Amino acid sequence: MITPPEVSWIAIAPDLILALGAAVVLLVEVQWKPAARVLGLVTAFSLVLAVGATLLQKLAVEDAMLAADPERLVAFSGMILMDGFAVFSRFALLGATVLGVLTGWRYIEGLGRRGAEALALIMLATVGFSIMVASNNLVMMFLGLEVGSIALYVLAGMSRERPESDEAAIKYFLLGSFASAFFVYGVALIYAGTGKLAILDIRAFFDQFIVTSPTVIYIGIGLVIAGLGFKVSAAPFHSWAPDVYQGAPAGVVGYMAAVAKIAGFAAMARILLTALGDLDSIWLPIVAALAALSMFVGSTLALVQGDVRRMLAYSGVAHAGFIMTGVVGGETQGILFYLAVYAVQLLGAFAVVVAVSGASGARSSIDDYRGLARRSPGLAGSFTVLLLGMAGLPLTSGFIAKFGVFTDAWNSGYEWLVVVAVLASVIAFAFYLRIIVAMYMDEAEEEAPALVPTVRWVVGLAVVATIAWGIFPGSLLDLAANALAL
Repeated sequence: MITPPEVSWIAIAPDLILALGAAVVLLVEVQWKPAARVLGLVTAFSLVLAVGATLLQKLAVEDAMLAADPERLVAFSGMILMDGFAVFSRFALLGATVLGVLTGWRYIEGLGRRGAEALALIMLATVGFSIMVASNNLVMMFLGLEVGSIALYVLAGMSRERPESDEAAIKYFLLGSFASAFFVYGVALIYAGTGKLAILDIRAFFDQFIVTSPTVIYIGIGLVIAGLGFKVSAAPFHSWAPDVYQGAPAGVVGYMAAVAKIAGFAAMARILLTALGDLDSIWLPIVAALAALSMFVGSTLALVQGDVRRMLAYSGVAHAGFIMTGVVGGETQGILFYLAVYAVQLLGAFAVVVAVSGASGARSSIDDYRGLARRSPGLAGSFTVLLLGMAGLPLTSGFIAKFGVFTDAWNSGYEWLVVVAVLASVIAFAFYLRIIVAMYMDEAEEEAPALVPTVRWVVGLAVVATIAWGIFPGSLLDLAANALAL
C-alpha cells in the first residue's frame, strides 16, 4: 500500500499563488502583448492574494495552537512547516517583493517585451525563498534555495546591453553554484551521521541518542554554514557581493539582496537553533568567528570604496555579521526584527540609488551625490535617515535591532563578540557619514534627479518605517514575539 502525501493547500497557498501569477504574466505577454502597466497589475494582484493567503496561514496557526494540536502545522508528510516563524518570514519576503517591484518598475518598463520575464523571475524567486523558510526537510530547503537563487542569477544579467550586467550574472552564478554544492554536500553528511533529513527529526535524534563518532556531522555542519554564508554575503564568502551589487541593474539589486538575506538567515536559524541546538558547542565558535570577521571586513573595506553601491555591498557584509551575532545569542526574535528592519532600509537605500543613477545603471559614484542636498533636499534627507538607521543611530530602528542582537549575544557569554560589534559599528558610521558629508558639504552643477512616483513611495515608506520602528519598536517586536509563540 502506498500512503498518499498529506496535502494542505493553505500551507503552500502563497507559493502556489505567486507561481501561478508568474505563469499568468508570461501567458498574458505571449498572447496579447499588453502594456507594462497591465503586467504590473497582474503582479500586484498576485502579491495581494499571496499576502491574504499568508494572513489565512496566521489564523490557521492560531487555531491550531488554541486547539493544542500543533501536528496540524506540519504538512506534506513532514516536508513543510506552517508555524509562526514561517508566517513572519513570508510576510517579510512579500513586503520586500512589493518594495522591490516598485523600486525597479522603471527598469522593468525599459525592458520592453522582456519586462514580463523580469516580473515572473521576481515572483519565482520569492516562491523559492518562501519554500526555503518554511521547509522542515533539508532537501526541500535546498530545492527552495535553488529555485530562488537561479531566478536571481538571471535577474542579475537581464540587461544584455551592458557588459557589467553579464559579468555580475556570471560571477553570481559560478560562486553561487559552489555554495549550493557546499550546502547539499553538508546536508548529505548530516544525513549520513543521523539518518534524518527533517529538521524536527534531527532535533529529536540528538535528544534521544549520543553520537560517539560525530566527525561526519561536524563536517556537514561546517559545509552547511559555508553554503548559507555565501547566500547572506558573510565573510569570507562575500567576494561576489560588491561586483554583483555594482554590476546588476540598480532597479533589482535591492530586492535581490533583501530576499537572499531574509531567506538565508531564516534557514540558518532553522538549522542551527532548531535542528542542531544540542551541538551548539560545536557551531557557536564557528558562527561567532564568521560574525566578527564579517563585521570587521565589511566595515573597513567600505571605507575605501568610491562607489555607493559597493559601499552598500560591504555594508551588507557587516550587517550579515551583526545578524549572525543574533544567531550566536540564540534569540530568534532579535533576528527576525533585524531582518525586517534591514530589508526595508536596504530597499529604501537602493531606491535612492535608482533616483540618482538610473534604474538600469551599473555604477553609482559618490561624486553623483555631491551637493544632492541642494539639488533635491527631500531625497538627501531621506537618504540620510536611511544611512543613519543602518549605522544604528539612536531613535532609528537600526539602533533597536543592533541593541537586541548585541544584548542576546552578551547574555549568552560572548562579550568579546559584542565589543567587536560595537567597534565595527563605529567604523561603519564613518563611511555612512562620508556619503552624508558629500551630499551636504560638497557642491555640484548637476540637475536635481527626477523622482519616479513608485520610487518616491518606496523611499517614503522606508523612512517612515525607520523612524517609527525606532521610536515605537513594540509593534514589530510584538509581531516577532507572537511569531515565535505560535
